[in-house]
Amino acid sequence: MTDTSQNPPSKLAELERNVEARSGILKKELGLFDLVLTQIVFVVGTIWVGWAAKLGNHQMMFWLLAILTFYLPLAAVVIYLNRLMPLEGGLYQWAKLAFNDFVAFMVAWNLWIFGILVMSGIGLIIKKNIAYAIGPRAAWMHGNKLITTLICTLLMILMIAASRRGLMLGKWVQNVGGAFLLVTFATLILLPFITASRGTLANYHPFSTAVPEFSTYNLNVFSKLAVGALSGFEYIAILAGECRAPARNISRSVLISAPIIALMFILGTGSVLAFVSPDKVDLIGPIPQVLSLGFSSFGWASMLVSFTIFGVAARQIALMSIYFAGNTRLPMVAGWDNLLPAWFARLHKRYRTPVNSILFVGVVTLAFSLASLIGVEEQEAFQLQDNAATTFYALIYMVLFAIPLVAIKRFGVGAPLWLKVAAVSGFVVSVVAGYFSLIPITRVDNPLGFAVKIIVVVVAANAIGVALYRLRKPPSKIASE
Repeated sequence: MTDTSQNPPSKLAELERNVEARSGILKKELGLFDLVLTQIVFVVGTIWVGWAAKLGNHQMMFWLLAILTFYLPLAAVVIYLNRLMPLEGGLYQWAKLAFNDFVAFMVAWNLWIFGILVMSGIGLIIKKNIAYAIGPRAAWMHGNKLITTLICTLLMILMIAASRRGLMLGKWVQNVGGAFLLVTFATLILLPFITASRGTLANYHPFSTAVPEFSTYNLNVFSKLAVGALSGFEYIAILAGECRAPARNISRSVLISAPIIALMFILGTGSVLAFVSPDKVDLIGPIPQVLSLGFSSFGWASMLVSFTIFGVAARQIALMSIYFAGNTRLPMVAGWDNLLPAWFARLHKRYRTPVNSILFVGVVTLAFSLASLIGVEEQEAFQLQDNAATTFYALIYMVLFAIPLVAIKRFGVGAPLWLKVAAVSGFVVSVVAGYFSLIPITRVDNPLGFAVKIIVVVVAANAIGVALYRLRKPPSKIASE
């Protein structure tokens, strides 16, 4: 276990020296421009404008509430902690110093499982995008599980092959995906104005300020907007050891991307509601759905829709590249600390990437992708994956926001009042999101069974995590080898 009895500044300095020595051989590929695009790709999920559209004309007020109570507090805490400890592993390293090895391992484990669940749903989203891009001729693809299986398998093979090359290639995948995402959202946001010029738009109120109704359903959606949509700033910190000037550039990337992301979500949701009623929104592919409807009467211009929808698929591939990078680095840094076998920390001789961890993550992600389709419809399978992921993320954020409240002195500093207020707000929203992750927002055949499945997944996953930690080699034995 980490010895927290040492003088905190000395312990921090020792941890920084150890991690920097380990990560010194990693290639520093990510600059400020790469990080800004990566933040946008990672945070701006294309599904969230669909979830927010379920709130109807109350969407803007709930977006603003989520920004004030979670988004800004998260940005504040991540910037503060990253400036103190800009180290490869990010939140894992922060939790290790703030608490101990066990808490750090469980945080990394839950973050790793979260990444697996998110990646396991990306193949399904990409299939939906392709089907919408092709048009009515591909209607048969929407519920076809064989096509989903083929796309998931091909995607994972390509991801493993590309990840072996490292962020030298990965950052270009992410940058291209970010560029496509910006073009796609620009098209989505401008679509109501384009159709209004033809006199075919009847309902567009992106800045509606109607007083929101705080029903159980609306709070459920709000919690998903906060912890699901407006989250992820801490994830990029996992790659701090592969960034140039991480203490400065990661913080600056958050400050630059935050207002852009907020506008993309609010205006994008307004466009969805301009064309689709809340009860008709496709939660898996809301943007392709809207673009298909909006451009359906434009004749030749409909070809642009296909291009834009493929841009959404490109963003999903870029997102998967980011998650894959983070999920392969977490086992690597745990291997550095002997919390996992050294096999996970073994690097490629040329590209300096954790090749064994890459293979392991790829196989596990593919298994989760295919297992989630067994016995349920795709919309329900997607909700199960997404809600379970929210539960894991809520647990992670409870630890993150607890650091400024109960353990910041171990960093050798005191938490200012504004940081504590931000941490309390983020912690409360995380608890609310964890509760509502057990409740689906669309109809499922068995709501109780839905909740039980999520509880079983979360409890079983954490039990496995505890067992892995307990079964690790004792430090004395490791030192003697």
